[in-house]
Amino acid sequence: MGFSLTSVNVYSLYDHPGNRDSRYIPKISFKAFSGGRGRFVAAAVAKGIRSDVVVLSHINLLFVASLIKSLSPETRIIVYAHGIEIWRDISNWKRNFLIKHCEIWSVSSFTASVLTDTHQVPPQNISILPNCLDPYLDIPERFAKPENLLARYGLNASQPILFTLSRLSSYELYKGYDAVLEVLPNLIQIYPDLHYLLAGQADKKEHQRLQNMISDLGIAANVTLTGFIPDDELSVHFLLTDVFVLPSKKEGFGIVFIEAAACGCKIIGGNQDGSTQALLEGRLGTLINPGEKETLIAAICENLDKPKNIESSKAIQALCIEHFNYELYLKKVDNLLTSEPAKPISPLLKTEANLKNESNY
Repeated sequence: MGFSLTSVNVYSLYDHPGNRDSRYIPKISFKAFSGGRGRFVAAAVAKGIRSDVVVLSHINLLFVASLIKSLSPETRIIVYAHGIEIWRDISNWKRNFLIKHCEIWSVSSFTASVLTDTHQVPPQNISILPNCLDPYLDIPERFAKPENLLARYGLNASQPILFTLSRLSSYELYKGYDAVLEVLPNLIQIYPDLHYLLAGQADKKEHQRLQNMISDLGIAANVTLTGFIPDDELSVHFLLTDVFVLPSKKEGFGIVFIEAAACGCKIIGGNQDGSTQALLEGRLGTLINPGEKETLIAAICENLDKPKNIESSKAIQALCIEHFNYELYLKKVDNLLTSEPAKPISPLLKTEANLKNESNY
């Protein structure tokens, strides 16, 4: 590493102290404010003005950064740009502050292009830092379908299984799982025992909408809404599936794609957003126009007609790990932090809107 941090501190607005995962951050370095905005802002500003670098996980935390910058002009402000949260319309003061005072670490070239086209952020303010695999993700060495999950969902190892893991929100209807549901009647004619596992925490309105849609399409026997899947069951769910499919239109990057690939999954994603970077421009999966149903049907059939085997799963897994491993990510962060004129790096404060992911993606 090109520098040595004397301390790293994580301040989280919405987390509770019990949400801390000791694998990622020690207790002494983590402060959770349980939604207490006033306490969070005061503490973050007080710590920020004594730090050389402040990293924001969300654009809505720019107000905190503006206070820090006004009191400590030399403090370096870095903002993560994930996707839709920074693609939306933003106020003039936020845009001006981003342009004048912030470095932006964008998870994909697509998100970077939206920043330049929509908010006129100069390209030189933006660095591309793709997401990486969780260092604690269970990377499988064997690729058989897990017997316990087959039993849980009433499935058998020989039937084709599609899988989508996504945030199921009535406010974000762009993930593409609607399109998968809509083409299932066509696919069932070709693969009568096809089953679709749609996973993720759904809000009440979206859950009801999906139930109505499934009923109207007459596909209830071929679909399971699994609900939230805990982290320790992610890998086995990827092993269960024959094809992971998420034809999203507005994916900032798509960590779920590289998680699926790390488990040897065949993958279908959209070709109009950050999914292309996660899928290495098609080397890790099939990229399609998410608005074309016939293309989606053809892609699913093509992938199902080539059954998974150990060799292909290992090849997908190896390519994914080569490009998205945690050690490579750390090297990229090191390069970004040391790209500025050299100066002592002392306390680094990372402010998080919420460290605990309450739902899947």
